[in-house]
This record gives sequence, structure tokens and C-alpha cells, in this order.
Amino acid sequence: MTPTCAVFTGSGTATNSISADQEATIKTQDAETPYAPGLRHSIAEDVYAFLIGCSLIVMGLVCLHKAGLVTGGMAGIALLLSYLVPVGPGILFTLINIPFLAFALRAMSPAFAIKTMIASCGVTFFAGLMPRVITVSQIDPLFASLFAGTIIGLGILCLARHQAGVGGTGIVTLWLQKTRGINAGHVQISIDIVIMAVSALFLPAHKIMLSLLSAAATSGILIAYHRPGRYIGH
Repeated sequence: MTPTCAVFTGSGTATNSISADQEATIKTQDAETPYAPGLRHSIAEDVYAFLIGCSLIVMGLVCLHKAGLVTGGMAGIALLLSYLVPVGPGILFTLINIPFLAFALRAMSPAFAIKTMIASCGVTFFAGLMPRVITVSQIDPLFASLFAGTIIGLGILCLARHQAGVGGTGIVTLWLQKTRGINAGHVQISIDIVIMAVSALFLPAHKIMLSLLSAAATSGILIAYHRPGRYIGH
């Protein structure tokens, strides 16, 4: 005989009974579909996410620049070049981004490419605005590496949750994750190693170590929180 399981109400009285096999089936279905289907983001939610993501990324750049550090990805390339040429990292960020945005138009969906272009312009806008509204006069380099790396990662994550990127190497990592299933954070670490190796030619060793810590903090956010299937919004 198949064993049965009584189902109780909040008052403690049994209302009906189901077999153990039926109960196991229900549990399996719940485990396979623990959430309801994701809801598509509204335009207002996209705009809000872009404002948050872009401002976090730029705030991280401000802290790293003040500490004389670099980081991974496009931000790191722009920061390194800003120490070598008399051009701000915000403008450099936009200029370097152009070929990557062209790649996004060809390799990614039109919606992603357009949103990424908007995000790139948002970073440029906040890079010009931030010095007018906030001044960082002093920051501990160790704190800057951890804090800035983390908020840059959160900014990138915020944009990725709304089907956008900041451009640059982020487009490549997201494309590889989407088409090959390779974790974006793992790919970003590999790219960051190359960026740090080049930076070592121009920056002292202790700043390279702190910059590596910053890049690890950024990638750590993506590894932990940007996994396929973890987020169900659109």
C-alpha cells in the first residue's frame, strides 16, 4: 500500500491526504521552479538603474584616480592612460569604447547595444559632473582599492541586470557568458591580469598590488552575483 501524508490547516485539523509519491512530485516541481516568471523592467526602472550604475562606476573611478591606482576592464585602461596623457579618464573611457560599441552592434542584440551606448554616455556625463559636486581631498589607498573596486562591480552589475554594459571589455565578457556559458567574472580576471601587467611598466609595485585588489573586488561581485539563471527580471 502506498503511504499517505495528511495535510493540516493552521488550526491543526486534517483536511485531506496525499500519497507520498504525490508529495515527492510536488517537492520536485517546487525545486525546479522556485520562482514565478520574471517581470520585464519598465523604462523608468531602466533609467533609474542606469543612473545608479553609471554614478557608482564614476565614483569608483574618482576614488581610484585620487589614490593613483588602476583597476581592471575599461576603467583600468582609461585610468592608466589618464596618468600618461593630459586627458581625463571620462573622455578616454568614451574614446576607447567606440570599437567595442561597434562590436556590440554586430555581436549582441540591438537593444543591448543601444542600452550600452546610453550607459557609456552616462559614464561620460557623470565623469564630467562628479568633480563639480564632490571633491575627494584624501583617501587611503587600501580603502580606495576595496571600496572603489566593489562599487564599480556593483555599478556594472546594476547595468547588466537591465541588459546593458559599460562597453569595452565588459561587452566581450557578457557576450562570452551569453554565447559560451563562460562566467563573466572569470573572463574579466584574465583580461585584468593583462591590464595589470602593462600597468606594472608605469606604476610602482605597491600600487599595482592595490590595483590588483581593486580588480579582484570588482570581479568578485560579478562572480558572486552575475550567474546565469540567478536573476529572473528582464
